[in-house]
Amino acid sequence: MDAQQIVKYKEQLGKIGASLVSQGMKVGLGSGSTAACVIRSLGKRWQEEGLRFEGVPSSIASAKLAESYGIELTTLGECPELDIAIDGADEVTHQGLQLIKGLGGALLREKIVRYAAKKFVIVVDERKLVDKLGEHTPVPVEVTPFGWEATMKHLEKIGASIKVRVKNDHPDFFLTDGGNMILDCDFGIIDDPVRLEKDIISIAGVIESGLFINCTDEALVAGYNGIQHLYK
Repeated sequence: MDAQQIVKYKEQLGKIGASLVSQGMKVGLGSGSTAACVIRSLGKRWQEEGLRFEGVPSSIASAKLAESYGIELTTLGECPELDIAIDGADEVTHQGLQLIKGLGGALLREKIVRYAAKKFVIVVDERKLVDKLGEHTPVPVEVTPFGWEATMKHLEKIGASIKVRVKNDHPDFFLTDGGNMILDCDFGIIDDPVRLEKDIISIAGVIESGLFINCTDEALVAGYNGIQHLYK
């Protein structure tokens, strides 16, 4: 799949994702390149159709993009229950719609927004579909900077091969919007994601994992044969 085709798929997903939002909804806005296409399409609807809704962004970047279109933003403090959240993913299983998310670094806020929403919809191109999690993507784990070395050793004990995430072309550690670090943990093929998520979260110093288990209602998948609608 070439880069031009990927861009086309993401634009298609942006339009279809935006079509799920109707007047007066409270909407969780995801992060990453595909979620950004949804925000842009929502922005066009806001400007051209007069669509009005309240958005809760899951990252600073998504907030800035939404604001550039004039989209009204709110917080989970003001709006603790959302009608829908729309986001991308790094891997999605065909069966069960289990996810790995967080290669963009927004996994904690993305998960908080997801659990505030009545419905969670994922938008991906077909490259992201897998039979089992871990086929192509490590599990991002957000950790507190204090004692991260000890946290990493505990993650290694449960089978992780770990790379500490750094900024692009820079030796400094990558920090999330919340000021935390990301450890990219390769567990190989994940046969039991439910158990692995529990094992990861039980480690002191871990704030959140990029495993999104049993929480996706629908996935929109763009590919050669058009858009597939997958349900859990």
